[in-house]
Amino acid sequence: MRIIDLSTPVDAGVWEPNPIEHTVMSPAEGALHMAEAMRTKHDLDFDPAVLPGGELLSLDFLRLTSHTGTHVDAPSHYGSTAAYGRPRDVDELPLDWFVRPGVVLDISDAPVGTVDSDRLKLQFDRIDYTPRPMDVVLLHTGAARLSGTPAYFTDFTGLDRSATELLLDLGVRVIGTDAFSLDAPFGHMIREYQRTGDTGVLWPAHFLGREREYCQIERLNHLETLPAPTGFTVSCLPVKIRNAGAGWARAVAILPS
Repeated sequence: MRIIDLSTPVDAGVWEPNPIEHTVMSPAEGALHMAEAMRTKHDLDFDPAVLPGGELLSLDFLRLTSHTGTHVDAPSHYGSTAAYGRPRDVDELPLDWFVRPGVVLDISDAPVGTVDSDRLKLQFDRIDYTPRPMDVVLLHTGAARLSGTPAYFTDFTGLDRSATELLLDLGVRVIGTDAFSLDAPFGHMIREYQRTGDTGVLWPAHFLGREREYCQIERLNHLETLPAPTGFTVSCLPVKIRNAGAGWARAVAILPS
């Protein structure tokens, strides 16, 4: 089989709205750390100098949000209550939601803001395929080219309520995007609300998750490299973080050889 990586890295070297802290304990420092832990926690004396090169294991320490890099939003991220009952956390979701046939919809020519259900239907016609129940739908917005820059968080296209409802009506339970959010950029939504007074323009895709249970994958990558809009399997299993509203995911497309 052929595997295409659809994930963005968790990278402390690029711009993020919530900066990542990543420190590395070297193998030599790790040896001293382990020797100290053995002494204080297990009453064992151990001289790390006997190890090859005086080294043991490196350790990485990270401080970041569960929404950094490619991640899956769980229903509990959308609000504390839902019309269908208690919204589930990321560790409670069915695993079979996240290993499913995938379909890519290209909306990379859309301007900053949102696309509606009619725009998605045009894509269905173009690729001669309508998403089926439990398909993982991936939105190629073109935003991934801006990843690691401030513009990634301000210049992209999301879904309005009608577009999100359309996919859920078709039985889709996981919707992914290569953009920062499945909704429009913050600034666009706020300006639209100030212009119209319509609260429905504020996070419509996320808030629909309070009415209907589904997940989002945000901050995908390389969707443009998929050889066809269908004919592949998506694996995007989220990390099992107890009581969390999101979990990092190594999203990939699996194609037959």
